[in-house]
Amino acid sequence: MSPPLIGASKDILKIKELISRVSHAGLNVIITGESGVGKEVVAQELYRQSPRSDKPFVKINCAALPETLLESELFGYARGAFTGAVKRKRGKFELSHQGVLLLDELGDMPFSLQAKLLRVLQSGEVIPLGAEKEIKIDTWIIATTNQELERQIARQQFREDLYYRLNTISIYIPPLRERPEDIPLLIDYYSRRYTSQYLSKETLDAATIQALSAYAWPGNVRELQNVLKRILVMGDSRKIISQLNNPTQARENFDIDADRILESSFIQQILEFEKQYLKNNRLLALKDVRKKALGIVEKEVISSVLEKTGGNKSKAARILGVSYKTLLTKIKELDIS
Repeated sequence: MSPPLIGASKDILKIKELISRVSHAGLNVIITGESGVGKEVVAQELYRQSPRSDKPFVKINCAALPETLLESELFGYARGAFTGAVKRKRGKFELSHQGVLLLDELGDMPFSLQAKLLRVLQSGEVIPLGAEKEIKIDTWIIATTNQELERQIARQQFREDLYYRLNTISIYIPPLRERPEDIPLLIDYYSRRYTSQYLSKETLDAATIQALSAYAWPGNVRELQNVLKRILVMGDSRKIISQLNNPTQARENFDIDADRILESSFIQQILEFEKQYLKNNRLLALKDVRKKALGIVEKEVISSVLEKTGGNKSKAARILGVSYKTLLTKIKELDIS
């Protein structure tokens, strides 16, 4: 079960008021904000207060699946539509009929698939892959994204017509650092929840709560949740808070093994690239060589840190000394899976 929308800041109070006003209308909504701010929590709150609350709530992550798989997941497919399609599969649109379909990370949806999504929204009908007959659907679309869709439209990475079709209601959730008065309330809620969940005997004293409340939380509520879990399960809150406030120390305590990376076989890729580049492009600037070499190094280092953090991007960003947003950009630019 999704947690309630917690907070007493003016921003959260405005969001709560907006939810109460629009949840009964069923208008398409786009929820924006940094990763970890609680966009899905807002979507769940819209659903809970709507007349559709007894109908399905279906979620699909538009960034987690390759285009062909995302298309079949959204629209479904008929038996025999392709090799391996031994029986008919209902897509997310069908499964969310009369309920809510949450398009998580909408900004990462492939451009070519956006046109097909737009046709479904305009017609109210979906055609499964390999099928000939349309299926009528009544689905309330709620989308979330940490991308700036207006900028993506300018770069022709997101369809403007789809944006206006979905963006009937816009809800922006500010990062946690801009609403510090919400932090103690979140700490209280999640510490009580995790104490019960993990049968923890740890308690948060006033100094710990004060230190946690003073932190900027670049990973937002998701980072706060993970830190509270660690404190309540592992104890040693002073050390954990010290690492939060001193990312340099956290990096020193984190065994990245830079020597191994620099001595590993991937460095041969750089040397080989330089040889080929100089052989075939003698008249071109060497800055492209440097850029390529830097990309290889960055990809190896970021991949190594993500592997050791178990994919925890907030922790990886702190260790690498970059913002969470910068890390996400690098992961996308360098095609790190």
